[in-house]
Amino acid sequence: MAAAPALKHWRTTLERVEKFMSPVYFTDCNLRGRLFGASCPVAALSSFLTPDRLPYEEAVQRDFRPAQVGCSFGPTWWTCWFRVELTIPEAWVGQEVHLCWESDGEGLVWRDGEPVQGLTKEGEKTSYVLTDRLGERDPRSLTLYVEVACNGLLGAGKGSIIAAPDPEKMFQLSRAELAVFHRDVHMLLVDLELLLGIAKGLGKDNQRSFQALYTANQMVNVCDPAQPETFPVAQALASRFFGQRGGESQHTIHATGHCHIDTAWLWPFKETMRKCARSWVTALQLMERNPEFIFACSQAQQLEWVKSRYPGLHSRLQEFACRGQFVPVGGTWVEMDGNLPSGEAMVRQFLQGQNFFLQEFGKMCSEFWLPDTFGYSAQLPQIMHGCGIRRFLTQKLSWNLVNSFPHHTFFWEGLDGSRVLVHFPPGDSYVMQGSVEEVLKTVANNRDKGRANHSAFLFGFGDGGGGPTQTMLDRLKRLSNTDGLPRVQLSSPRQLFSALESDSGQLCTWVGELFLELHNGTYTTHAQIKKGNRECERILHDVELLSSLALARSTQFLYPAAQLQHLWRLLLLNQFHDVVTGSCIQMVAEEAMCHYEDIRSHGNTLLSAAAAALCAGEPGPEGLLIVNTLPWKRTEVMALPKPGGAHSLALVTVPSMGYAPVPPPTSLQPLLPQQPVFVVQETDGSVTLDNGIIRVKLDPTGRLTSLVLVASGRCQLLAALSQCLASRPQPVSSLPWLQHCPQQPTSGCGLEPTHGAGQAGQRAHAEGAVGNAVCGLVDDVPCTGMAWGTSWTARPPPPPRRQPWRHGMGLGRHVDWWRLAGSSRLLWLSMSNPVHRQACAGPRAGTPWAVGTEGGLRGSAWFLLQISPNSRLSQEVVLDVGCPYVRFHTEVHWHEAHKFLKVEFPARVRSSQATYEIQFGHLQRPTHYNTSWDWARFEVWAHRWMDLSEHGFGLALLNDCKYGASVRGSILSLSLLRAPKAPDFTADMGRHEFTYALMPHKGSFQDAGVIQAAYSLNFPLLALPAPSPAPATSWSAFSLSSPAVVLETVKQAESSPQRRSLVLRLYEAHGSHVDCWLHLSLPVQDAILCDLLERPDPAGHLPLRDSRLKLTFSPFQVLSLLLVLQPPPH
Repeated sequence: MAAAPALKHWRTTLERVEKFMSPVYFTDCNLRGRLFGASCPVAALSSFLTPDRLPYEEAVQRDFRPAQVGCSFGPTWWTCWFRVELTIPEAWVGQEVHLCWESDGEGLVWRDGEPVQGLTKEGEKTSYVLTDRLGERDPRSLTLYVEVACNGLLGAGKGSIIAAPDPEKMFQLSRAELAVFHRDVHMLLVDLELLLGIAKGLGKDNQRSFQALYTANQMVNVCDPAQPETFPVAQALASRFFGQRGGESQHTIHATGHCHIDTAWLWPFKETMRKCARSWVTALQLMERNPEFIFACSQAQQLEWVKSRYPGLHSRLQEFACRGQFVPVGGTWVEMDGNLPSGEAMVRQFLQGQNFFLQEFGKMCSEFWLPDTFGYSAQLPQIMHGCGIRRFLTQKLSWNLVNSFPHHTFFWEGLDGSRVLVHFPPGDSYVMQGSVEEVLKTVANNRDKGRANHSAFLFGFGDGGGGPTQTMLDRLKRLSNTDGLPRVQLSSPRQLFSALESDSGQLCTWVGELFLELHNGTYTTHAQIKKGNRECERILHDVELLSSLALARSTQFLYPAAQLQHLWRLLLLNQFHDVVTGSCIQMVAEEAMCHYEDIRSHGNTLLSAAAAALCAGEPGPEGLLIVNTLPWKRTEVMALPKPGGAHSLALVTVPSMGYAPVPPPTSLQPLLPQQPVFVVQETDGSVTLDNGIIRVKLDPTGRLTSLVLVASGRCQLLAALSQCLASRPQPVSSLPWLQHCPQQPTSGCGLEPTHGAGQAGQRAHAEGAVGNAVCGLVDDVPCTGMAWGTSWTARPPPPPRRQPWRHGMGLGRHVDWWRLAGSSRLLWLSMSNPVHRQACAGPRAGTPWAVGTEGGLRGSAWFLLQISPNSRLSQEVVLDVGCPYVRFHTEVHWHEAHKFLKVEFPARVRSSQATYEIQFGHLQRPTHYNTSWDWARFEVWAHRWMDLSEHGFGLALLNDCKYGASVRGSILSLSLLRAPKAPDFTADMGRHEFTYALMPHKGSFQDAGVIQAAYSLNFPLLALPAPSPAPATSWSAFSLSSPAVVLETVKQAESSPQRRSLVLRLYEAHGSHVDCWLHLSLPVQDAILCDLLERPDPAGHLPLRDSRLKLTFSPFQVLSLLLVLQPPPH
């Protein structure tokens, strides 16, 4: 007679099932305790320690010494190799046998000379399957090697994950034995876990929840852990529950194996190579056991590392790619930062990545894959389009601190109007583990219910690697089609996006950038890395241009394609989203700086070689070649080298993307077409710099108290110099020894234009306001990780004048805001002589000096400011003849903790929007805090310039290596340095050099030439040595008829059959429709439009008319042009 049903108590029943499968309680009698059966120790264990990451062939030859379970090894970043000798008991025939291995660190099992599986407690991989079923004839003895890296999945932080690594950390081996694995127990545990998850996830108000709980309770009733013959009955109960199907309208989850591996972060680049091997070989093992399992893998750089270090593993990846189980995704060299790299660098990420995937796996990627970066430029949709990609997957905006992003599936429209389909996995993670809770969240959290019925589900341990496990796969396969839950299918990214595209008619569109409301500090952290990035982007631009011109003009010159590819790949590697952002450990930052130094060194060598080839066969004396690598004519002041290491100033004019001979000595030059620069010391101790275009007044502490845009009608010729001087204060002719300037209380800082008439010009300052006020010692205590975040309170309103102040607001933080403290000294005035800086230790430090002749090419003033007892700043304020902006060459010795250094310029300009340069264009952001979306952008990123304009007038702030910026109200702010202490305790400490510049202008910033001015600041004219006679006349390779178009790149085509083709990349920079003529001076045979991957457009042939090509642009459009050069004469 059957027992009468008993009343079930919800909590009691839950706890009963939980205890039955607990890994902590009752393991001597519950089901979990039966997962492994008989066991025995390994036959022999030996090891050796090394500070190096040795290849297998070398490691196995080392002297192994006896080891035992419980032994310690280390320290951090070392490697311990274990030789594990095994003898499997005869009695285990017919059973599944595992090597159970538990140790700190990350392990990799080697068998017969090949890696076979990763081992890590953090990644739930603590056993290696020796055999699924031990056969009668299978060998009973074998030897394995386990390579254990002395670091965890997420590095070795001291005290916390993101803390600096603990260099003395030691590691321990806690388990090494053979054991019989009971697969049937494992599957029962998976079923019970899922049933509990359904009961909890659906809750007491759901009928299906009670069905799941009662099924689990029945399984406990019929299952006796000590009697395996009861297991099938329990399994049948679970199968009956999971076999009840859902309806046709169920949401479909596309589960894809994933293993996000940061190319460097809390561990060095070289450790990432081993992380890839450990993770991917484990994924291959799962593919062999589960033919339906699909694994997505991004980042060509990591695959290239595996190819060179683990060729056997790479071959197996290619094999499983052919089967469709290993799926390369992303199309880029690394998962780069989405904000800081230049437009051209972003193109090269795809160019290098897609070409690698095509070469190694037979096809390019169809989706861009960037799940973990700190924002997404508005030009990415156009760049994706140009690289053959229309789909994009990420999820980082789920981290927004202030606003929840309103979509998970939508169309993203970029700056030029290009659209791509975007999907954010609604589970808001790329490291799912296949739990019921995650599956239910994916459906419940989807913000596009009714518009999209498919979602991605990326499962596997990530960030530090690890990847999926068999348990995750077993969970997801069991949930494939169960009533009460969404449908789950193991799927590829292509299948997911195809399903989304098939029903995309109701999807919404997001226009503009995808701004991450978090991690704003990454725009500034590790300033030396930012500077290296900007400089190396410039160097590679210049090398490619000069090498292309040399290729076109010299039959003997060989374009350095292989060297340039190597240098570009180094730069692209450094643009990984935890390197260029500065959110990495010290070891990674040091490696990155070495990469930059390699690019600088080899790049300069290649520049010299290209210059020498350009000069070959030209008449003229040996000497210097003055090169302009920008697509417009430039007249600028240059410091030309002289024998003995000295320099002399010269005014040079160089045509667009061409060269010019060195001008004659200053004494022989004709009268200047522009007014010379005057340096005037006023009676109040201030200094005025005036070049007839702008007039700059500085107080004795170096703050800008007046900036005037001089009106028309000013004196323009040297002959009229005395007439100009008659109405001005007399310039200083000599000064005594440097005198101590009394400390000046700092007031609000800024420039505010008032509109005057006549020769008074347009003033750019406000009464009682100053510009170039460096805001030192601002407390910087972010809500999130130190290197990543910065709090809104690091940017409070300006204080009352003439007194330090305290202010606390926003996010509950209290801020002490102090302007520059300590003494300030006026150290140097200069007109036409270059400045030679010296350290000054006191009021009488320095050397005597004299002003050069009146009417020089350059005027400057040099200031030293003591920021704090530990940090100081010296600055040379420079104004050149004919230059529309004033430069601030700055050197900082920075030794602070949790402080932010900024500079501010208030302007009397009223506008609700400020403009910031981004890749291949610019965009507007609000200057107010009307909404939470506006407020969340208290610190934003920009590239070379930002501008605040009203009708008829504006003020632009330029820079040569900074990215963090903001405009609030009428205050332009540039972020200079930070001082976070994790994950790199030394971040930003030491000496820094950088330049920013201020440019007042009439009209719009487009018509005033702000874009060109920022390019000129970042791409100085080059004075290159010419070993053979330098050309005696100027020459221009390319020029453009419209200032709205920028010729960004000139390079050799990647796949030119005769290596005689060039690729030009141009973009429309003003935001306008424009027709533009490109003038060519090279022997061009054919011109064809192509995409960003340099694939010709069949309908893109352009007629060449009188050495000109007509190009048509829409706003912010990027065009690539393939030029086939004429064959060289025989």
